[in-house]
Amino acid sequence: MASKRAIMILDGGRRTPRADILINNREPGLFSRFSTTQLGGMAIAATLENTAIDPRDVGHVVMGMASHSHRDSIYAAQGMRWRGGLGDDVPALTVARICGSGAEAVAVGAEMMLAGVRHDRRRPLTVVGGAESMQYPFTLYNYRGRKVGEAVQKYGPLDVRALPSGSYLQDSLLMGLYDPSSKMSMANTAEELGRRYEITRDEADAFGYRSHVLARTARDEGHFDEETAPVKVVVDGAREPVEVRHDTHIMDTISLEKMGRLRPAFEAGGIITAGNASAVVDGAAAMVIAEESAVAERNLRPLARLAGMGVAACDPHIMGWGPVPAVRLALDNAGIKGSDVDIVELNEAFAPQALACIRDFEELGIAPEKVNPMGGAIALGHPLGATGAILTLTCAYALRRRKLRWGVVTMCIGGGQGIALILESIH
Repeated sequence: MASKRAIMILDGGRRTPRADILINNREPGLFSRFSTTQLGGMAIAATLENTAIDPRDVGHVVMGMASHSHRDSIYAAQGMRWRGGLGDDVPALTVARICGSGAEAVAVGAEMMLAGVRHDRRRPLTVVGGAESMQYPFTLYNYRGRKVGEAVQKYGPLDVRALPSGSYLQDSLLMGLYDPSSKMSMANTAEELGRRYEITRDEADAFGYRSHVLARTARDEGHFDEETAPVKVVVDGAREPVEVRHDTHIMDTISLEKMGRLRPAFEAGGIITAGNASAVVDGAAAMVIAEESAVAERNLRPLARLAGMGVAACDPHIMGWGPVPAVRLALDNAGIKGSDVDIVELNEAFAPQALACIRDFEELGIAPEKVNPMGGAIALGHPLGATGAILTLTCAYALRRRKLRWGVVTMCIGGGQGIALILESIH
């Protein structure tokens, strides 16, 4: 970055497992009983437990969240802050850049330190991350202004049997995946990228298969263990809690033959199916960042240096291409070349979207095999506001474990944007 003052990510950041919003596409998911702020609080609490800091040195919390549509989510980062165990004297900021919100939180936290205008130098550590419960509700329309009576209770439930004619419900999750500027859903923008890059169904399925195989291998070899804090869940009717230790969407039995039998999910004759699109999951992640001087003064253990950042925009009809200009800008800001990069964590929103970006990454000097060596969102899931923070932890720990130097974290953003972070490992 342009500033000579380095921002460090401390060792000890943690994430929750990523849990499918439904079990077998029927039963409520394991994290369905948790709100976004609860998930974020779990990640912050685990991070504080595993990062060797004095919580009294935390001067700010910055957390990403894509949608303010769920229970107590209007309180967002503030709710995550107190649930995570930080005191009432710690301010908290919620940032929203849709799918890039978790990475945006890392960037905003760093920029606050570098700008110094609102940075509390007496408490120089900042908790950053992101969370998302994808258990989005149905939204009631055409009822505002009616008398509050038997159908609606203040701060309470609604009896749908008492709704008058003209009221209707819409699924907030599906509504949020439609971009009115392009008049396309997110999946359709990825189909458009597939057409422009002449990506075939077989190529998309092969990429989805690769994601599951690599993720399963990484899980079985314990590569996610260092970054993941298990979550205990009391399943309805059970006496003992279930401990969720791993991301739940990874498929142990998957084959290209099975994937090939899946029908196109979004367009007749399309190439995107349930098997090569990102899984819809709940999850959260957090980490502590600080200026290099504060790290040295407190004898803290850094994990990685935030070496560069980039945000870019593109045609919303091909929103999934956003990582390409974002990575190009971030590399330039970090002063490195694509050929220097050792690991790229690219959010796999949809297979053709990821493949299009990977092709253009090659022109920047980034070899395809360096992208998502432990699988991606097709196998692991994409909890919108959390993904950027999760991938930051995954990349930073993988760089240290493999004794590599440079990493890129990047993702596309609905509406036509991309965001990227450059990490330099410290080991």
